[in-house]
Amino acid sequence: MSAAQQYIDIFRQTKSMINKHSAPVLNALRDDAMACFEKAGLPTKKIERYRYIDMEAMFAPDYGLNLNKLDIPVNPYDVFHCDVPNMSTLLYFVVNDAFYDKLLPKVKLPEGVILGSLRQAAEKHPDLVSKYYGKLAKIENESVVALNTAFTQDGLFIYVPKNVKVEKTVQVINILRSDVDLMANRRVLIVLEEGASLDILFCDHTMDENNFLSTQVMEVYAGPNSHLDLYELEETGLKSRCVRNMYVRQEADSNVLLNNMTLYNGMTRNTTEVSLVGEGAEIGMYGMAIEDREQLVDNNTFIDHVVGRCRSRELYKYVLDDSSTGAFAGKVLVRPNAQKTDSQQTNRDLCMTKTAHMYTQPQLEIYADDVKCAHGAAVGQLDESALFYMRARGIDEHEARLLLMFAFVNDVIDTINIDVLKDRLHHLVEKRFRKELSGCASCKICK
Repeated sequence: MSAAQQYIDIFRQTKSMINKHSAPVLNALRDDAMACFEKAGLPTKKIERYRYIDMEAMFAPDYGLNLNKLDIPVNPYDVFHCDVPNMSTLLYFVVNDAFYDKLLPKVKLPEGVILGSLRQAAEKHPDLVSKYYGKLAKIENESVVALNTAFTQDGLFIYVPKNVKVEKTVQVINILRSDVDLMANRRVLIVLEEGASLDILFCDHTMDENNFLSTQVMEVYAGPNSHLDLYELEETGLKSRCVRNMYVRQEADSNVLLNNMTLYNGMTRNTTEVSLVGEGAEIGMYGMAIEDREQLVDNNTFIDHVVGRCRSRELYKYVLDDSSTGAFAGKVLVRPNAQKTDSQQTNRDLCMTKTAHMYTQPQLEIYADDVKCAHGAAVGQLDESALFYMRARGIDEHEARLLLMFAFVNDVIDTINIDVLKDRLHHLVEKRFRKELSGCASCKICK
């Protein structure tokens, strides 16, 4: 039996249970989503954008699914301390694929802001959630999105109304916790109305040594003149398999920063698609992956300049050691009416061993003539002349290599606008290069 077929069978057998523990707005898309998944199946390596990752192997194991929503015996606030020191965040938890609502921050959110369970929001505000849910993440375009839509029962919903700024950074800890091998299907919906502002940090961790498979679909709406800084930090484990799909729609003069950092993982696939549909919109996309052993990180990005006078900046860097694998495929599309587009895409990678592999495919497709666009990629090793220079001044070879690797990824870290988080990431990256940071059965951020 194929990996896809086992999920089709599970859905048919448990559909009523799935619906029972969710909300009508989410349930409304399930049948169509499963029909799309049944038609397409899981992506294969014959599809260009999946040629470097084996999705069949990722989904093939017999994972358990908590479709009956049995309580997970854990209070994350007691056992999982992931608040970055001195950061003073609004701290929330998602356990596997359900928002943890038994204990919430006591700080009052600004008037009109909704932050909490997607299922509960869909029940209390069905018109609001249905207006946005499933509109960017098209089930007919991506089979993993279809699978996620068919099985999602809960997740996170954030709504910031017009001209409201959430002053404190929102920190969401995604915990994978189970006594058996587990699959979690998580959903995130973020809506910023005109002039709204939000900074949010997602931290992904595992608490157990079991095999985990997580799918996540995130839809982000940035209204006119809105501002969003969204950071993702993955530090899971070697037995973790993760497939994330993010879809962003930006209106006029909106400003969005996306920063995705993988410090430790097993196998990760990130798909990020951004549509700039209003003039003056700006997007900054930055990513960093540090890998060793047989870890894999595959980033696939797409920036669609639909209208003119928009700006995009994209920078991804990988440091690969041992027999790890990295893949980056980034496409920038400039449509015929998108005059005055300003776009720059860069991918730089270090392979520390002969057994590490990096595949890079930058793409620039332009149909307008009054634009300023550039793209480039380079894969190499440490600069031997710089290494020699440092050794000649009394720095031993091991320390010199660490300093050069740290300097290589530093410009990605420096795109972070939260100083405390930036400082902490500098420390964590240094520990990672020194082999002092490994997959977490508890959080490493505060240690």
